Amino acid sequence: MEKIAKTSQLRINIGLDDKNVPVKMDWEADDSPNAGKPAPCKAMLLSLFDKESLDTIKIDLWTNDMQVNEMDRFFFQTLRSLADTYYKATQNRELAVDMQKFVHYFGEQTGIIKNGE
Repeated sequence: MEKIAKTSQLRINIGLDDKNVPVKMDWEADDSPNAGKPAPCKAMLLSLFDKESLDTIKIDLWTNDMQVNEMDRFFFQTLRSLADTYYKATQNRELAVDMQKFVHYFGEQTGIIKNGE
């Protein structure tokens, strides 16, 4: 195991209504250029891979004012990023390209990108 040189914290604050529905969210990180100043957000997807069970634990939250077109854009950008991350982690170019093809299809179907772009 490598020696830990430093630690950093990521904080996510969720404001809930009386039915436990998120109505306000913000986040901050020690290493962010805006450290100490929480940044507002409308949605989050957090996935953690458990070292022992080899299962993925996930938390998906969005505020009640998140619009469908915003969710479409959020997923488009997330899927695009996941394909890039998958390639960086595995060097499996063929599968990463297939993932990007789906991302492009998703973008066209949701109107985020125009057909033929």
